[in-house]
Amino acid sequence: MSNSWRIIDTGPCTASLNMALDEAIATSVRQGVSPPTLRIYGWRQHAVSIGYFQSSEDLDIGYCRKNSIHMVRRPTGGRAVFHNDELTYSFSVQTKNGIFSRGLFDSYKKISSALALALSKAGLSPQSMTRKPGLKSKAQSAKFSNPLCFRSVSFGEISVDNIKVIGSAQKRWADGLLQQGSIPFTVDEDRGMKLFQRNNVHFRKAPLIGLRQIAPSLSYDALKNTIRTAFEETFQIQLISSVPSQEELSLAHTLDAQKYLDDAWTFRK
Repeated sequence: MSNSWRIIDTGPCTASLNMALDEAIATSVRQGVSPPTLRIYGWRQHAVSIGYFQSSEDLDIGYCRKNSIHMVRRPTGGRAVFHNDELTYSFSVQTKNGIFSRGLFDSYKKISSALALALSKAGLSPQSMTRKPGLKSKAQSAKFSNPLCFRSVSFGEISVDNIKVIGSAQKRWADGLLQQGSIPFTVDEDRGMKLFQRNNVHFRKAPLIGLRQIAPSLSYDALKNTIRTAFEETFQIQLISSVPSQEELSLAHTLDAQKYLDDAWTFRK
């Protein structure tokens, strides 16, 4: 694996194009056409993304449409995320050999280490969940089955003062992986709760907060810089600022039109 990887900051895009770009970049990386790639981005409008395996019946589709909240299904697993005021990342890398060839939990742990280091460099004290999931009690199962990503806890995800601040999900192929993650700066909890049909009491046991409430002076640019530096230090590589290739953009626009904008994909479950 080369010591030079890519970092791409695309800024805000539409919900569907964000997913399409991530898949197109992951495809190029898996094929060996592009090096491992860290992408940083935002959202052009309010959106909710649901996990690959998640039921669309979790969503209040009428509320989303009435309030112009775009709905999209991610290529990665995990639970629903309301995308508003946040920094989002994706990371694509081959898994046939090298440091990411040791399976799901090992790769989650490695990427989580880089993200935790980034938050440490930003002056925070992050904790990463590194215990593999096992058998759960009934109470734990309720927590883990929550349709909201930031109301549940998963392996490799990061909290500060017992408050989850980075939610991540992964898609794996035989030859590569794509990990996507959300880092909210502020949280519109009231609107986020209205996105869902189910509104069980265990959703509201503790408030949801973003990084702005934990570290008021932390800026988007500062966090981007710490993430970049942390990835370089963790993986002993150099991240080269880049843009998607023309082939990646072409594939992304095809995926956008034919897959991520298609209700047959979004509401397939």
